[in-house]
Amino acid sequence: MNPYPNSRYELSRRGFLTKSAQGLGLAAAYPLVSQSVSAHEHGGRKPLGIALVGLGGYATRQLAPALQETEYCKLTGIVTGTKEKEKIWSDKYGIKEENIYNYDNYDSIADDEDIDIIYVVLPNSMHAEYTIRAAQAGKHVICEKPMALSVAECQQMIDACQKAGVKLSIGYRLHFSPYHRRIIDLAKGEELGAPRYVQSEFGFTIGNPDQWRLKKALAGGGAVMDVGVYCIQGSRYATGLEPVAISAQEFKTDPMKFGEVDETVTWQLEFPNGIVSNSTTSYSLRTNRLYVNYQKGRAELEPAYSYRGLAGRINNETLDFGRTNQQAKQIDGFVKTIWEDTESEVSGEEGLRDMRVVEALYKSIAQGGKRVEI
Repeated sequence: MNPYPNSRYELSRRGFLTKSAQGLGLAAAYPLVSQSVSAHEHGGRKPLGIALVGLGGYATRQLAPALQETEYCKLTGIVTGTKEKEKIWSDKYGIKEENIYNYDNYDSIADDEDIDIIYVVLPNSMHAEYTIRAAQAGKHVICEKPMALSVAECQQMIDACQKAGVKLSIGYRLHFSPYHRRIIDLAKGEELGAPRYVQSEFGFTIGNPDQWRLKKALAGGGAVMDVGVYCIQGSRYATGLEPVAISAQEFKTDPMKFGEVDETVTWQLEFPNGIVSNSTTSYSLRTNRLYVNYQKGRAELEPAYSYRGLAGRINNETLDFGRTNQQAKQIDGFVKTIWEDTESEVSGEEGLRDMRVVEALYKSIAQGGKRVEI
């Protein structure tokens, strides 16, 4: 039973599912290869089962393939509102019929012993509802970024998971990239001294004007909510500090296409000790870079935020960590926190901190770019 009858989540979901069904032909065009993960032991434990909720592009092209490379977790269930996808995914990944759910019987997943974790990969406006319902079903939760549409929703999600005694993690895959681990470690100041300045940029040219990312009811915002969150994250973990204030500016070149959401946004974050960062995110500009200046040097990643092919250097040292499946490492990392009963590095609290910045950013834009304390 849906505890949110006639809510904006339910109304948004119907529209989203209609669009998903129309785009099924594209998903079906991907070659179906049978690849299963053998159930192996780790420290006497069997891999945990995970269900993906929402089978859009990210789940299809990134998460499901990544789950063929995980060590501690395997894909055992799906939740979809598109009937045709059930057989496609079942045939491709060997998912049992009884582990296939839709949005009407979603809550009955509570009785499924094959599913330990639910990964919410729905449009942003649905993150809070389906995370809370997953917690109420007694399942650990990974929620894709951005965590939710507001600080209030983030807190509700955190509270629901704490009340149910389950773990909550946000899909911040880059914390598990060796390139970004180097940036995180450098923030400690032991190698190059304290960070002094950060420049973080991530943007791309978005296509289909009818997609959900351009609908405020589903996305909550535009480039900021989608890829701008990476810039906020990058600035925060590059400094190892929390920002105290922000000034932001918005620019539009296509008011029709971006009538409901932001197109290009720049902002300046102020951190303690006089540290500052400048960031840009966009749905019409291509940029993908993280630069950090320290007391005794500099570090740069470019491309910085992609799924693969990251590159960078620290002073004159070229970074080369080879191939890393960020999503596989992210999911395995979450399983370890469950087994060890520890807090995830990318917990719900981490998502909430980003949303505090996002809310202040939009407030600054609404006030003509005025400085807003966070």
